Amino acid sequence: MTAAARSLFGRRARLRWIHLILGGALAMPYVLVGSVVVGPITGADNLFGSLTLQLAAFAVGLPLAAVSSLFPLTRPLESGVVRSLCGVDADLLAYGPARTKGEKGRTAAWFTLHLGVGGIVAGMSLAVPPFAAALIVLPFVPALRDDGAGLPGVLGHAWALALAPVAGGVMLVALAGCAAGCGALLARWAPALLGPSAEDRVAAAEARAADLAVRNRLARELHDSVGHALSAVTLQASAARRLLDSDPEFVREALAAIEDTTRRTVGELDAVLGVLRDGDAPGTAPAPTLAADLDGLLDRTRAGGLHVSVTVTADPRALPPPVSREAYRIVQEGLSNALRHAGGQVTVTLRVDVRDGHLRITVENPVGEAGGEAGGEAGGEAGGAARSGAAPRPGGGHGLRGVADRARLLGGTAEAGPVGRTWRLHVRLPLGRTA
Repeated sequence: MTAAARSLFGRRARLRWIHLILGGALAMPYVLVGSVVVGPITGADNLFGSLTLQLAAFAVGLPLAAVSSLFPLTRPLESGVVRSLCGVDADLLAYGPARTKGEKGRTAAWFTLHLGVGGIVAGMSLAVPPFAAALIVLPFVPALRDDGAGLPGVLGHAWALALAPVAGGVMLVALAGCAAGCGALLARWAPALLGPSAEDRVAAAEARAADLAVRNRLARELHDSVGHALSAVTLQASAARRLLDSDPEFVREALAAIEDTTRRTVGELDAVLGVLRDGDAPGTAPAPTLAADLDGLLDRTRAGGLHVSVTVTADPRALPPPVSREAYRIVQEGLSNALRHAGGQVTVTLRVDVRDGHLRITVENPVGEAGGEAGGEAGGEAGGAARSGAAPRPGGGHGLRGVADRARLLGGTAEAGPVGRTWRLHVRLPLGRTA
C-alpha cells in the first residue's frame, strides 16, 4: 500500500474517521434542539427536507454544545478519546477537569470543533457513499436510468454513463480525503486545546521534582543504614567465625553486636519503607543523630574488628537537628567505606570539630596496607566521580555521591579521595543554615 493510500485508508485514518463519526453522533441531540428553534421561526413543516434549514439547526445547536462542554468530565473524556483514536501522545493531553477560564474556553472550543467538523463529515459519510455506489453501477443497471429514478437528465447520454463509475470512485476518494484531512487537523489542534496549561506544566514539574527528591532521600537513607549494617554484620560474623574456638568471649560480643545492629537496622528500614507504602503512615522509628547515637555507632563499628581513633571537640547536643542527623549519616558512610575497603587491619581516624561556623567531619584510613590498597583505589575512583559529577563505575560510588548530596543540601561541601597513602573524606557543614 502506497503512502497516499495509507494516509486515506490506513488504520490511523480509519480511527480518526471513527472519531469524526462519534462527533457527528454527539451533535445530533443539539441539532434536534436547534430544529425546535428553527422550525417555528421559519414556519417550515418538514425541517429535514431542506439542507439549508438543517444547516441552520446545526448552527443553532453548536453554541449549546459549547455551553454543555463546561461539564467537568468533558475534558477527561475527550482527551481519552483523542489519545485512543487520533494517535496523539498522551503526554500532550490533560486528563483533569478544566478549572480556569482559559482551560474551560479551550475545552469549549475543542468540543464545538469536534462536533461541528464531525457532524459535517458524518453527514457526508451518510450521503456520499449511496450516491457514489449508484453512479458506479449505473451503466450496468438499466432500472436506475429510468426517468422515475430521479437522476439528472445528463446521465442519459452515453458519454455520461461511461464516466459515471469514474465519478463515483472519485467521490469516494474525495470523501476519504476530506475525512483524513479533517482528522489530521483535529489531531494537530488537540494538544493546543486539550493539552495542559502553563500552570499545569509547572505544577507537574514541581510534583515530579518533589517526588524525585523524596525518592533520592529514601535511597540515601536505605543505602547508608542498610549498607553500613551489612558491612558491619559481615565483618563481625567473619571475625566471630575465625575466633570461635580461641576467643569465645569475643564471639559473644560479636554476636551481641550483630543482634543490636540488625535490630536497629530493621527499625530504620521499617521507617523508610513506611513512606513508600500507599496508605501507610511513616514509620515511628526516630532518625539517628550524631547527638543520640555516635557512641553506639562507634561501638558497633569496633565490634567488627575495625580500629577507630576518635577526636570529637564539637558538642553533638548543640548541633541543629538537621545537621546532627545528616552528620550522623556522613560519619556512618565514612566508617562503612573503611569497613568495606580497609577491613580490620588498619586504624581509621575520625575527627569531628567546629571551626569558622562549620561542623567539620574528617575520616581517614591508610590505603597501602593489606586489603586497603585495592579498596582505596576503588574508593578513590568513586570519590573522584562524586567530586566531578561523572557517573561512577558500576558497583561503586553511590555512598560518596550520597555524602555529597547531603552536604550540598545543607549548603556545605564534601571532598573524598587519596591524599598520599591515606584515603580521606572531609565534609564541611554550615551551622548557621539548615536548608
